[in-house]
Amino acid sequence: MFVFGDLVIAFAKIVDALLGLYKWVIIIAALISWVNPDPYNPIVRFLYSVTEPVFRPIRRLIGYRLGPIDISPIIVILAIIFIQLFLVSTLIKVGYRFGGG
Repeated sequence: MFVFGDLVIAFAKIVDALLGLYKWVIIIAALISWVNPDPYNPIVRFLYSVTEPVFRPIRRLIGYRLGPIDISPIIVILAIIFIQLFLVSTLIKVGYRFGGG
């Protein structure tokens, strides 16, 4: 069973790294949105295409009720932190319980 435990731990660490990377993409996209970027810039288009599908349902759900401030990046970052603290750590504990590590 130790192979399954190692597999679960490896999966959890990969998920944690990807969530951490996506958190930085969201932060960069939010910072760039403050300076009115060129919408035809390839970096801006990439950031928009990667973050907008996640922001759109949140914006639809809560709207812009807090004035002109877009709080959807904050909500997504908080959700990522929750997933990292709960799901990833739980998967690592399960992996250790199956004899991994």
